[in-house]
Amino acid sequence: MTDRPEGRTPSAVRPYVITRGRSDTGREPLAWETLVMATDAAFPPSLQPEHHKILTHCQGLLSVAEVAAHLGQPPSVVQVLLSDLVDWGLIVIRPPIAPAEHTDVTMLRKVLHGLESRL
Repeated sequence: MTDRPEGRTPSAVRPYVITRGRSDTGREPLAWETLVMATDAAFPPSLQPEHHKILTHCQGLLSVAEVAAHLGQPPSVVQVLLSDLVDWGLIVIRPPIAPAEHTDVTMLRKVLHGLESRL
């Protein structure tokens, strides 16, 4: 008996085989919270099965971490595969929004006062 959820088995293919030995994308790696989505371009028939799975899952916005979870692969492997798809124009990315440096407290107080006056 195994502790794996039913229907899920580990991949017999090693991650370095999936990425063809690449661990670097030649660009800044995608953050795990970066959102990705497939474009409307037709899938080329020469895609690896993992690339095809990514495009199938990314019909809506998904984060890099979610794509990794769907594929059952480490995020570092998925980052390499997603970079391939970005280079080929099959995936668009939406980088994470940087946190605000300063919060305008006076504006928040005005909004709060306006909401309280309506109640």
